[in-house]
Amino acid sequence: MRHAVIRRKLGKVDRALDKAIDGAEMPGAVVLASQRREGELLEHASVRGLAVLRPERIPMARETIFDLASLTKVMATGTALMLLVHEGRVALDDPVAKHVPAFGERDKEAVTLRHLLTHSSGLKPWRAFHEDLLAREKKKGVQLIGTPEAREWVLQSIHRSALVHEPGTAAVYGDLDMIVLGEVIEAVTQQSLDVFCDEHVFRPLGLKHTGFVPLAQAQAPEAVRRGFAATENCPWRGRILWGEVHDPNASVMGGIAGHAGLFAPADDVLRFGQAILDAWHGRSHALPRETLETFATRQDLPPNSDWALGWDTPSPGRSSAGRHFSARSIGHLGFTGTSLWIDLEADCVIVMLTQRVHLIAKKSKFALRAEIHDLIREAFAA
Repeated sequence: MRHAVIRRKLGKVDRALDKAIDGAEMPGAVVLASQRREGELLEHASVRGLAVLRPERIPMARETIFDLASLTKVMATGTALMLLVHEGRVALDDPVAKHVPAFGERDKEAVTLRHLLTHSSGLKPWRAFHEDLLAREKKKGVQLIGTPEAREWVLQSIHRSALVHEPGTAAVYGDLDMIVLGEVIEAVTQQSLDVFCDEHVFRPLGLKHTGFVPLAQAQAPEAVRRGFAATENCPWRGRILWGEVHDPNASVMGGIAGHAGLFAPADDVLRFGQAILDAWHGRSHALPRETLETFATRQDLPPNSDWALGWDTPSPGRSSAGRHFSARSIGHLGFTGTSLWIDLEADCVIVMLTQRVHLIAKKSKFALRAEIHDLIREAFAA
């Protein structure tokens, strides 16, 4: 009887997704959820709409690979740094300049790894590096975007930049913090970010279809590309992005960056969330429990900030997590229409992957995430 009630309530999830698709909020979605409750594993899957509208209409599939956008920050960069902290190769209060000396220019010596992870470093949150490089390409008549020279130019530009506020005095979400963290990981490990994450995060956790897509490989054979969800019809690249990173600065850096560039299907994202829960509840040692607890705890940089280390936490009354995720929850969003929320206390994970930037008819604040999360949690609670 209880399972029938849960199934009936979960039917509302499909209806809400279909309504959003009909209203041009997004072309399609894959939503996966799981929760352990009273010794039982509750699960849900919704697969709706289309993965590609143009150049052809391709139905969404559970196996569709999405551009995860800023989920890169937690699934790749943040987790890689957590492992390095656990191994004692870096410390959270290390100055960034200890590992990347050039970063210390223009009075940035006091910025620490903890500041970067909490978006309280004082770095400018974003800069249109792609626009700068497009102008340089036009002037020089050579291709720069996606080259090693462009990647180095982006990093040097950040090194030479001044802070917009003192470290720890304000939390301003942005990408430059994570770009620098990616550089730190590479400096410490002497490996590229994609290789280190593949060897130490993705493969050990069983994420078989998760990885960065280097720009040089983005023009994949047709049969491969058809497995991806398409994103924006990009004005400066002059094409629909399909199996190619959406974020402009990740593109400039060759498709591999600390803030964006990761691709995965929903099942791999769910498996990642479940790996965190398994470590948290002592069912697995694939991730270090003690260090995970540190990374999942709000840092109060500055006081009352919602940020843990790389992870967001629910803000009462205004969180994309919705109304039912406990204060002991962590999550993150991606601009392309992706999200991952994990309730550590309730042993629950919800993954919602969409491509809301793909040829949608109108712009949206995309409040759908909270609605979907609420419907699933209410069904699982039945």
